[in-house]
Amino acid sequence: MAVIAVFNQKGGVGKTTTAFNLAAALARDGLRPVAIDLDPQSHLTIAAGIRHVPGPDSVFGFFTADTSLQSLLRDTPSGVRLVPSSLGLSKVDALHGSDAAISRKLTRGIEEAGWTREPPVLIDCCPMLGVLTLNALLAAQQVLIPLSADFLSLQGVHRISAALDTLEARSGRRFPRRIVVSRYDARRKLSFRIYRDLQETYPGLVCETRIHECVSLAEAPLHGSDIFAYAPGSQGAADFKLLREELQAAGFFG
Repeated sequence: MAVIAVFNQKGGVGKTTTAFNLAAALARDGLRPVAIDLDPQSHLTIAAGIRHVPGPDSVFGFFTADTSLQSLLRDTPSGVRLVPSSLGLSKVDALHGSDAAISRKLTRGIEEAGWTREPPVLIDCCPMLGVLTLNALLAAQQVLIPLSADFLSLQGVHRISAALDTLEARSGRRFPRRIVVSRYDARRKLSFRIYRDLQETYPGLVCETRIHECVSLAEAPLHGSDIFAYAPGSQGAADFKLLREELQAAGFFG
């Protein structure tokens, strides 16, 4: 099965919302996906209803004390199996930034856990292109780029694409990628223009499914819930169901 890095260097684009609810959509099909929170802000962990995780019990323990990823797994009500984050993760760059071998640590950890043979692994990346994100990208077979429907986000995706192209050249491997537009407001001409420009600039890489602006998507994390449990009849739930179906049909999940 696929390991998927969910990545964007810009905040507020729906990165964590996409990672969590796409994983929840897969869980609804009985796949029991693994989600790894690789962001020191711990938004994915919080969205799943888990609070105040001690550093050694989080993915920080994996990077600093060689704690196995398997032993860090926590079950969540959504059916997603989560490797939580903690604030201590922000120290990883300072502690290991000079260690060339550290960039492959997550790859080895996922392989040792046997997750390459299981349902999809989704990694909620740190928004900075440092040690943590490099680990996620090198471990991933696919990259999913959430992008909010605004002009600055459009400029940001060009930088992300250029960074991935550079990493491909240096690592000698490809990073297949898809772009999904989030916070889409069909009432705004700008939203459609951004979507159309993306399709023209990145033909074949932009998902047909758009994640519409939806109050329920913003409210669900307050309750430690995914969109399907919190508001199953909402536009957000319908959108993430369609996104899962589209990506699955395209072979994105292996």
